[in-house]
Amino acid sequence: QARFLVNPGQEHQDAADRVIQYLSHTKHRALRFGGPGGLTVASVASFADNTLDRKSSQAYTIRLFDGLVGWRASKQDTVTTSTTEAELLALAQAAKESLYVSRLLKELTVQMDDPTIRIDCDNTQTINLVTAEIATLKTKLRHVDIHNHWLRQEVQRGRIQVNYTKSTDMIADGLTKALPAGKWNRFLYQLGLEDIQERQQQSRKQEGIEAKLQKTEDCLGNAGSTGTY
Repeated sequence: QARFLVNPGQEHQDAADRVIQYLSHTKHRALRFGGPGGLTVASVASFADNTLDRKSSQAYTIRLFDGLVGWRASKQDTVTTSTTEAELLALAQAAKESLYVSRLLKELTVQMDDPTIRIDCDNTQTINLVTAEIATLKTKLRHVDIHNHWLRQEVQRGRIQVNYTKSTDMIADGLTKALPAGKWNRFLYQLGLEDIQERQQQSRKQEGIEAKLQKTEDCLGNAGSTGTY
């Protein structure tokens, strides 16, 4: 939506209204935490999906204790010429953000089960480029080549580990494309978003019961302390 602030039309207004309606309908959803204490990251790119300028979309998610602590979906600044180049740029962004989160957690003295950051990627060629002993990226884009060498460096130093994940299991995939209802609900489950409305109602009910019990105890206490002279 921010791309169309200069000259918005009715279709952009309708899209903004849909966002507000969605937020209203999902206001009772909350993130679930509870799991292993390592950082797990998912990185994905949608190659040349913007029909106006053929730039690719990219997204990542960062999870800690099996709960979502960071996420972003954006359009890449450069037009890439292959899926591998687009995936490399997305992977580099995810790695940089996750390394920052890792340093922040270290300063906060948060104990993690494994200090190595695991990043899921659904493109085998991209994984080979950053993990194989001998791998060459044929590209004329200098910054893509630089990102490739930087990622290889971080992998060799043991700071990050890039693993293959099927596209159907890729959590971040839902941030780069529209999904039908069934897949969207699965995406929300993968993110750890749960409807806590029933839990909130039970909590309020319990609080009401406890308040009544406390009031009854106070009344009995006052009655017992009152004497006749």
